[in-house]
Amino acid sequence: MKLSGKTVLIGISAGIAAYKTCYLVSHLVQEGAEVHVIMTPNARHFVDPLTFETLSGNRCISDTFDRDFEFDVKHVSLAKKADLFMVAPATADVLAKMACGICDDMLTTTFLAAGCLKYVAPAMNTGMYLNEITQKNIETLKGYGVNVIEPASGHLACGDVGAGKMPEPEQLFDIICGALAREQDLAGKSVLVTAGATQEAMDPVRFITNHSTGKMGAAIAKEAVERGASVTFVKAATTVPDPEGCKVVKAVSAAELLDEVMARSDSADIIIMAAAVADYRPKNVSSDKMKKKDGDLTIELERTADILAELGKKRADGKTPEGQFVCGFSMETKDLLENSRAKLDKKNCDMIVANNLKEEGAGFGHDTNKVTLITRDSAEELELMSKQDVARAIFDRILQH
Repeated sequence: MKLSGKTVLIGISAGIAAYKTCYLVSHLVQEGAEVHVIMTPNARHFVDPLTFETLSGNRCISDTFDRDFEFDVKHVSLAKKADLFMVAPATADVLAKMACGICDDMLTTTFLAAGCLKYVAPAMNTGMYLNEITQKNIETLKGYGVNVIEPASGHLACGDVGAGKMPEPEQLFDIICGALAREQDLAGKSVLVTAGATQEAMDPVRFITNHSTGKMGAAIAKEAVERGASVTFVKAATTVPDPEGCKVVKAVSAAELLDEVMARSDSADIIIMAAAVADYRPKNVSSDKMKKKDGDLTIELERTADILAELGKKRADGKTPEGQFVCGFSMETKDLLENSRAKLDKKNCDMIVANNLKEEGAGFGHDTNKVTLITRDSAEELELMSKQDVARAIFDRILQH
């Protein structure tokens, strides 16, 4: 059974989609999971707690002050025991409470106390879902590392048509299995991943950037989450969705990315610098839009800070945590091994993931990549594969070291 030995908490708030969660609980139990259901008081108007008790084999909890059970601090004991906590359906009300840390019932109290993987499946009227307040609450939860499952679109119970339907229980089941069935060989590790293209402003309208989409960095962060790590995802400009389960930090320019990385580097066991950081920026940034004129325009550029080199210098000075692993990226168009090995030595890092932009299927924007993993004593060329498989290979090699 896929989930044997795993403990899953299912939170249910007061939405009509609560009936779907019965099927989810049943599937989880059939796959060997120990399932505990926590309902808000109003959720009991939609599905009787006895239904979930019958399906899960455990008492359904909703009253924070219930005295009719063997004594333990239930919201703490369940929070410590859980491998994963999913709230489905998650109404606008419960999303707002969780985003603000309000704990006025058993569900929100346990959710705040839990340190496991967390998922919420919003389900509500389209207007409520699209309201900027709800969207801000969702972004806040994402920033705290909560996985937000996008609702489906269609005919809603209120009669409206649009976004706000809770995904089908089969989809939620697959998400839980995907998160828990993987070997948790990064459990207890803190991983910092950078991704995307920095933007160096010329004026309020224009900037210098590159073609990075953030796909490789997002794949790395996703892999780390699925293997049990606590992940901070520091992103410049990206065109892909933020990976679920990460703490997301935005950094537009190379200078901002440097600040965010250095502020967090001491708490990271593994740092993977997959962002495409600009080497140069305009020396002078106009406060007003530069107007078009006849003739050519010359822009004076200056070097940006070398973030990987700064991490290497910190290591050379003995100011990094013992055992910290630092991985950089190298994109070349010629002399791949020679240039990448030089970067490895110069930047004082443990591994360089190198790829040649001229290789078919490699580099910016592709769903695939073809890389060489370079350490001080080896160079392993991988075949063309998906970026998710590349991410898997990167962590396999890091753990070997």
